[in-house]
This record gives sequence, structure tokens and C-alpha cells, in this order.
Amino acid sequence: MTIPDTVHDAVRAASAAAAASAVRIRELPDLDSIREVDDLFRVIWRPDPNNPPVSNELMRVLAHAGNYVVGAYLGDRLVGATVGFLATPIGRTLHSHVTGVSEGMRGRSVGFALKLHQRAWALERGLDTITWTFDPLVRRNAYFNLAKLAARAVQYLPDFYGEMGDDINGTGASDRLLVRWDLNAPEVAAACDGRPPPAAADGPLVPTPADIEGLRKTDPASADEWRLRLRESLGTYLSSGAEITGFTRDGAYVVEPL
Repeated sequence: MTIPDTVHDAVRAASAAAAASAVRIRELPDLDSIREVDDLFRVIWRPDPNNPPVSNELMRVLAHAGNYVVGAYLGDRLVGATVGFLATPIGRTLHSHVTGVSEGMRGRSVGFALKLHQRAWALERGLDTITWTFDPLVRRNAYFNLAKLAARAVQYLPDFYGEMGDDINGTGASDRLLVRWDLNAPEVAAACDGRPPPAAADGPLVPTPADIEGLRKTDPASADEWRLRLRESLGTYLSSGAEITGFTRDGAYVVEPL
């Protein structure tokens, strides 16, 4: 069976990204490896012990059922992991539920390597779309998703998970931005080859705070005000049919109104 060029190119790009980050990425079907993921996620998020980002039992059954449970290793040490599951439209979509990279590995593009592995994995299985959510107040994630990966924001989801109560999300509302990654889009292929799309065109700018995670610890009331302000502006733009066309390096969403 001939492998399509898009799949071949995606596998090549993923391999190059892993090599550049000096990590080895592999699927994790066994319970011992899944427990390592649980330990890593607990260190990253420091959640309530009764409310981990994803349970061992769920990761185990997702992996067994053919979903996406993957780890990134630096030598023998797990330094990053991601968990996803098949979603609607059936046969086309993977939803990436949670991804985490150890603090000491930030800045080494491990998250980029994991995302490219995820894209190659999906394309090899005939999928053409990956969706995920992220906190729209976190600048580095917004820039990574919208600028570096060329994903497209499609929906604002107020208080999507309810109160999460971990060290990163705090105790406020858990608004999320849903993004769609069209795996065969030319701009996505270019971004995965290290050629992200050019800066967004002129349009209204919606700013974000410089460090929302720090603000949640030092001034929770101000953090909540930022949440409501962004929900009102960005949420209203998206619900009215406007499009987010990019995210600037200095921390603002670029919007193209109807």
C-alpha cells in the first residue's frame, strides 16, 4: 500500500521535531507507563488529589481502545505526555484532551514535537482534524496554538470544566477557547515545517494579561476581572460570526469582524 505524500511529510516533520527536542515519543499502552503520566501531570498541575487531569483507569482504557496516549522521553525520563480520543465527526477527528510538559523542559519545543507526532498519528489513521481547548488568557498557549501551529479558533466556551481548583487554573471559572487544526491545510503543513503563517492582518485587538497564572495567585480579583472582560469581548466576537485571525507577539488576539 502506497503511503500518501501528506502522511509521509507529516511523519518526517514529526521525526525532525522530536530530534530537535532530543526526545523520543512513543505510545503508552502499558499500565506502568500510564502511571508515569499520572505522576507527571500531578507535578505539573498540582491538582486536588481526588480530581486529577485524567485518571489512570481512563488513560488505560483509552489506550486499549486505540485512542491517543503518548509520552515524550528524554533518555529514560518522561518529560511530556498527551492524551486524546476519537471524536465527531466520526472517522475524521481526534480531540486532544490534555497535554503537559515538565517545567524543566520548557523552551525546548517538546510541546511542538508532541503536537507534530499527534498530527502524523492522526493522518496515518485517515483522520483530517484535531480539536482541543485552551485557556484563552494564557498568552504562551494562545501564541503556540494560533500562530505557531496555525490552528483556528472556532468557539468560546464559558466555564467549560467548572471550578478546577488546581495550582495552574486556580478557583475561578474555566473558560476555554476551542480550536480546530485542519491537518491537510497548506498553512498547517507549512507551520509544521517551521514556516508559520505571516502576521495577521490589521483588525481589532483583544489584549490578554502578561501573566495570568501569577495574577491568580497574587490578585485573584483582578484575574477574575480579566476573565470576564475577555469572555465579553472575545466571546461576543466569536458568537457573532467574527473570526480570530491571529495572535500577536505582545499578547493580543487579532479579530476580523463580520
